[in-house]
Amino acid sequence: MTYTRKIDLRSDTVTKPDEAMRLAMSAAEVGDDVLDHDPTMRRLEERVAELLGVEAALWVPSGSMGNLIALTVHLRRGDRFLAARGAHVLDNELGAGSWLSGGVPEPVEWGARPGQIPVETVRAAGSAKAAYYALRTTLLCLENTHNAGGGAVTPPDEHAKLVATARDVGLRVHLDGARLWNASVALEVPPAALTVGVDTVQVCLSKGLGAPVGSVVAGTTGFVAEARRVRKMLGGGVRQGGVLAAAGLVALERIPALAIDHANATTLASGLAGLGWEVNRPETNIVMASAPDIGHMLSSLAQIGVLAGPMGGRIRFITHRDLTSADIAEVLDRIAQLQS
Repeated sequence: MTYTRKIDLRSDTVTKPDEAMRLAMSAAEVGDDVLDHDPTMRRLEERVAELLGVEAALWVPSGSMGNLIALTVHLRRGDRFLAARGAHVLDNELGAGSWLSGGVPEPVEWGARPGQIPVETVRAAGSAKAAYYALRTTLLCLENTHNAGGGAVTPPDEHAKLVATARDVGLRVHLDGARLWNASVALEVPPAALTVGVDTVQVCLSKGLGAPVGSVVAGTTGFVAEARRVRKMLGGGVRQGGVLAAAGLVALERIPALAIDHANATTLASGLAGLGWEVNRPETNIVMASAPDIGHMLSSLAQIGVLAGPMGGRIRFITHRDLTSADIAEVLDRIAQLQS
């Protein structure tokens, strides 16, 4: 059977701005953000800082740039930074943390939960007394939710232990919160409850929230002043950025709707398990499934109009706001027919 309509579960970045978002973009009050700070951009940054419980925030074109800015501000050349195995800053940002920020990445094996960094590892890395010519560890990078961990969340108590331990041993903390909104909804806590004690945090507007482009990096007022300089160095200064910021403001209103994506992911995982697939139990909107031959399976799925992607030796399906529960049912029906 040929399916003309493709159902895209490759990422929650494939969402398209709807009519309400497009209208907000077209009506946005704008100014030259590099010269005078675009007024709509300013409102977005202030709103994100408020949600995250930090002093200030800065819009950036992408989450990768937001992470790179934070690492560049935090690290001196040759400083080591810790991140959980499979972290986005390690595997999906082209080595920018070492190439441009000058850091030395150190993957940390997961603890009891997917994507979790054990407190003991943080304590040992920061407490180590080494000779002057040895690497020094200065930064801990957290990720919530953890993408490669199947969208696993870090609850506030675990987050607090990691941050407190990092502080005890003199490490700064950066939080890659590209999907922090998902963690907030899944845990039923405010986003600010998941940023307590961090030096910097990056959050994405163009994933599950549906904005066409943009992330925000945030922290102290002093950090954001320096981050604005680094953004300009990286070519990330914007002019009439309010057109994009307006989409971000609309996106922030849609945080509660992420619960629908989470429910759809649970339905998808349950359905796949019922068809004999080995899958994780999703905490948010990411379903990780095993297959004997990932390349062949992805090709077979594409032939029935179901788009997914590879990650960490598994197949990743991501639900998002452009998919309905009927779409998920259709995906499961197509896969069932493929296997019959």
